[in-house]
Amino acid sequence: MTNICSDNLSESKNFYTILFDFNVDYDSDWFVHLISKDKKLELGIIDRTNDIVPNDFQKSPQGFYLTFVVDNVDDLFKIAESEKFEIVNEPTDTFYGQRRLLLKDPNGALVDISSPIKGFEF
Repeated sequence: MTNICSDNLSESKNFYTILFDFNVDYDSDWFVHLISKDKKLELGIIDRTNDIVPNDFQKSPQGFYLTFVVDNVDDLFKIAESEKFEIVNEPTDTFYGQRRLLLKDPNGALVDISSPIKGFEF
């Protein structure tokens, strides 16, 4: 399970539930627990100023990004556009055989959404 520190739990919850296959398992004023419908992936969103988050870690995220592998990245791109989510890079084909979309989540974290390119061979 990965936890994301957030300044806006509601906006973050909407971002991840709209784009990905998450259900809200727990929802409070300081923490939201999301779980995939197949129950194989969990994501927590915590109020960054909550006492259980050490002061040194209550800053905007840096030095990491979340990657979600999906069947069709272009479908999520359309959703991201319609929801007016911040698009860092539109879907592009990579040299390593994935089609990749980069978004910025409401907390400033980079989100990589990728799909394998069918029939790709090195």
